[in-house]
Formats: sequence, structure tokens, C-alpha cells
Amino acid sequence: MAERRYSVGYALLPKKQHSFIQDSLVTLACSRGVDLIKIDQERPLSDQGPFDCILHKLYGEDWRRQLEDFRARNPDALIFDSPNAIERLHNRISMLQVVSELKIESRTESFGIPNQIVIYDKETLFDEKAWTRLKFPVIAKPLVADGSAKSHKMVLIFNHDGLNKLKPPIVLQEFVNHGGVIFKVYVVGEHVKCVKRKSLPDVSEEKLGSLEGSLSFSQVSNLATNERSDESYYKLMNLEDAEMPPQSFLKDIAAGLRQAMKLNLFNFDVIRDSRVGTRYLIIDINYFPGYAKMPCYESVLTDFFCDIFHGREKE
Repeated sequence: MAERRYSVGYALLPKKQHSFIQDSLVTLACSRGVDLIKIDQERPLSDQGPFDCILHKLYGEDWRRQLEDFRARNPDALIFDSPNAIERLHNRISMLQVVSELKIESRTESFGIPNQIVIYDKETLFDEKAWTRLKFPVIAKPLVADGSAKSHKMVLIFNHDGLNKLKPPIVLQEFVNHGGVIFKVYVVGEHVKCVKRKSLPDVSEEKLGSLEGSLSFSQVSNLATNERSDESYYKLMNLEDAEMPPQSFLKDIAAGLRQAMKLNLFNFDVIRDSRVGTRYLIIDINYFPGYAKMPCYESVLTDFFCDIFHGREKE
């Protein structure tokens, strides 16, 4: 009897499709009985398939309705992930609330999120009473985190003068010195992989007094492209010297987030608080990130598909 093959229909925006659906992934998945099939976004989803699984990163009411219709007609098909679950990550406040709800036991490490407030209007922005919980420098991030270029535009604010350019609604997050290293933790089902990236340089108390206004950037891990980044700082800093957070600790956090958010495909950004070397702060969570930047992403994703399909067979 021929071995059962499984079909994964994918619906992604062109840029995401170009980076994720590479020949290396398609070939490996195919060799293990999993066929990756492009969903035609010009045709109703219910007219396509059959699919054992839908992999998607599209938004909007029309797409949501199509997924609901597909699920009604194909109750056994899997959808990664539910639009309702993904939506929580589109707001930078609700995104990190879930971290505060996690209960993870560790004798040595602790975790949390930086102090942050949401600002909805200019009045609150310049009202010092609203600032009692925060101290400079702070990072201003758009409240909406929908993956667009606009949602990645952030500003490091050194003092009150730097607030003038900001346009609410925004989230103000206290900047915590973290040795210029950010840990990006990729989650694919039960698989957890951590990589190191260069980040914003530390800001000392002495230096803070001499810095003016603000510094704009897009993503914390893309700082090397910024003209005003401190070149000598990056030359001195050896990324290899940065110690990774304990893998078991990261796996516990990832499992807690998966369960709480009901998501399988995401990453979270972690920094190590320079003041307390065993304290880690989660500063961002992203749905369906750039997995192609993760080492061996092809085998990780293929294992994920095989695990879910073969796991269902055993049930």
C-alpha cells in the first residue's frame, strides 16, 4: 500500500512566501510525504484542496470568513494558527500581558517584561503624572503590531524633548541596558531555537545627560544599519561572548506562551537585564516570524508537519 501523503496549503504575502517557501524546504518536506501547495488567493479557499493543513499569515475579514467556511467544510483539517489567537499579538499591550500570567518555576532565573505604559493622546504624552512608572530612556513603539513597515518604526527617547515627534497611540517601554545583545527565540510547536543578534548599545547614566532628543530605528536587531549607531561599540562587542539563556528555561517559557496564546508558530525577543544577570525581559512576540533566518529551519518545519500528522494517526 502506498504511503499516505499529506498536503499543506499555504497562504502568505509575496515577501513572506519568497523568504519561507524555498526549494530546500519544499524538497525536504516532499521527501517525507508532505506536499506544500500554494493557495490561490484569487479563488475561494473552499474551492481548493483538499488540504490536511492550512499554513497562513493573511489578515482581514474576508480571509477570516474563508477560513471559517473551510473549517466548517473540513472539520478534520488543521489551521495554523487561529485568527482569533493571532489577533492578540496585533496589540503591543495585550501581546505582553500574557507573559505576566505565566507561572514558571526556576531556582536561578526570573523573567518578566519592562515597565511600560500606553499613550492614546498628546495630552497624556506630556503629562508627567502619567510617567510616574517610567524613567528615561524609553522606547516608543506603535501600539499596533501587524507586521507592516510602519509597525516596526520605533524611537529611543532620551529626554522630554524627544517626545515632540511622537504620534499616539503608542507604547512607551522603559529601555533596560542589556549588553547590546538580543535573543530571538523561535518556536515551532514543541521545537525551540534561540539565536543571538546585536541590539541597541547600553546607555549609561553619564551618557544620558549628553544625548539629545531621540534616535529612530526599525527593528532592534537591525541596528547595525543605523547611521547613528556607535560603530566602535559594535567593533568592541563580540557577539560570540554573550552567554545564551538556559535552554530549559527558554523551553519552559515557550511552552507556557504556546498554551496561553494557543499559537504554534511565533518567536519572542528576550534581553538579559544588565543589573541582574539572571533576570530576562521579554520585549516582543511575533506571529510566524522570518523562520528562514533560523538555522536548519527546513528540518524544523518538516519535523513539525510530520509530528502533527503522524501524531494524529496514533490518536
